[in-house]
Amino acid sequence: MAKNRFEQVHEIQPDAITLILKRDGDGASGSVVLPAAASGGRLSSNQVSAQLPAQDAFRGAIRLANDMKLAIVVCDPDGIWKPEWGDLYQAID
Repeated sequence: MAKNRFEQVHEIQPDAITLILKRDGDGASGSVVLPAAASGGRLSSNQVSAQLPAQDAFRGAIRLANDMKLAIVVCDPDGIWKPEWGDLYQAID
């Protein structure tokens, strides 16, 4: 079975759900951003989840992306991404 692929970005993208991962203390956490621009007019402002354990944030982003029919991009400046979640790549400009 082919792995899912996720684009690594450096900032929130207006047309996709952004999973933001970061290291905190001994562990890692994440939050999920749903931009208003990607909501099809359903939201008037960006929605940002609470900080969650990184794996829970990843799972939440997947559920939201499936519900909203949107792509997920990943902002991971601290290198939290786990290979079992899929392949993380950077687009070449």
